[in-house]
Amino acid sequence: MAEAEQREDEEAEERASPSGKVIYKAILTEGEEELERPTAALFWSGLAAGLSMGFSMIGEGLLKANLPDEHWAILVTKFGYCAGFLIVVLGRQQLFTENTLTPILPLLQKRPMASVANVLRLWGTVLVANLLGALVIAFAVTHTDGFSAEATTAFREIGAQAIQPGFGGHVLRGIFAGWLIALMVWVLPFAESARVWVIIILTYLVGVGEFSHVIAGAVEVFTLAASGHAGWGEVIGGYIVPTLIGNVIGGVMLVAMLNHAQVTAGGAAKDL
Repeated sequence: MAEAEQREDEEAEERASPSGKVIYKAILTEGEEELERPTAALFWSGLAAGLSMGFSMIGEGLLKANLPDEHWAILVTKFGYCAGFLIVVLGRQQLFTENTLTPILPLLQKRPMASVANVLRLWGTVLVANLLGALVIAFAVTHTDGFSAEATTAFREIGAQAIQPGFGGHVLRGIFAGWLIALMVWVLPFAESARVWVIIILTYLVGVGEFSHVIAGAVEVFTLAASGHAGWGEVIGGYIVPTLIGNVIGGVMLVAMLNHAQVTAGGAAKDL
């Protein structure tokens, strides 16, 4: 009887969803590993991510160029927006908005490698590399014959739509985007076979909501500037800066800090 009860307890434990504490530990470990990576490794991974994020605009633009101009078309074209995120996340490339969560947990835990300077090193390296990759893609789609005239027109239209909200609008939309992407990182460690769907659903929501994402959006607005339809000061000061602020607030405050608080409340931090 005791053996049967033990087997039942083991089966129940296997079938139970992982606790928040287990998820926290998994992301904490990942964050510690990222903070120990050399700057060069972070840069090349970040550059790869910036280039890969170009496929969010390319995927959306190709769908847009081949669909009729109807009010429902956005519900289809935004599936293309998910492409870059799928490549980056499944390919384990360094994306800035993911790093508003993973290295922050070791910092909140006051781990030895998690100094503010080290977190800023990681953030700065990855952000610069991501933006450089986005810039390369922007010039590639505007100054080569790699895409049809219809597709390049669609790319410019996507960029024009992305840059429309003002500074405050981008901060607010950036908060939602940073929040959703950090939540995606939070649930992925134990999503198992549903990983692809988690990425698609949450990034599709970012796309349909037209929330501002500093790297995916950088490809779009850099393309607009590279084609001469916007000034570089406008896209950097009017889009990149406010979106960066919003993404950091959404990722750090609404996901990293809140989940740190709910897991470590009551003195549980010493067990992590």
